[in-house]
Amino acid sequence: MKRGTLYLIPSTLGDTRPEDVLPEKTLAVIRSLNSFIVEELRSARRFLRKAGYQGDFERTGLLVFNEHTNRDDLAAFLEPMLAGTDTGLLSEAGTPCIADPGAEIVEIAREHGIRVIPLSGPNSILMALMASGFNGQNFTFHGYIPIDRNERQRKIREMERAAVEKDQTQIFIETPYRNKAIFEALIQTCNQATRLCIALEVTTENESIEVRTIAEWKKRNEHLHKKPAVFLLYR
Repeated sequence: MKRGTLYLIPSTLGDTRPEDVLPEKTLAVIRSLNSFIVEELRSARRFLRKAGYQGDFERTGLLVFNEHTNRDDLAAFLEPMLAGTDTGLLSEAGTPCIADPGAEIVEIAREHGIRVIPLSGPNSILMALMASGFNGQNFTFHGYIPIDRNERQRKIREMERAAVEKDQTQIFIETPYRNKAIFEALIQTCNQATRLCIALEVTTENESIEVRTIAEWKKRNEHLHKKPAVFLLYR
């Protein structure tokens, strides 16, 4: 039996119309499927309807995969594809597998010979890099940096050194409610001349992407609390 394909489906980064940020091909694939792997049922159904999905959710396969999923149960997510059904791996916000769950699903799908097709859509990390003016030829993404104050300061210093010595853009993210703490750590730890880009609520109507030196950021009263953000450091 021919196996189904695993499509990696990006979603919107905020309350943005899908047709404003997703290509028509991505929307067409979404509307054609009747099997999805999602992070959360309610938000997935809401996004699918906004994207024009007309399927009956009582008949659509919606399998939940998130941080609570038992990794010993991954094989169950392949069953529709092994039975010949194309399936979409749907991100909660942004791009699957990039600072988002899904890599384990892709890995096991490849082990079983299932074709994996990534679809185009918004990714706040790459879009922030594009808009920063920083080095896009040499960059590294750190994900979340440590919460512990001392470890966090060490990590910030390490990233700043790499930005200078390697001419490398340093990219990281934080849980929105800790934005203020990470911002204060950056302006207290980094050199005054180091440049910091803060990209907030990318692709939404409230989008803000600003680049300033640490000295310049110190003079501003930023309201970052609970706003999805990407941080970039560069020399």
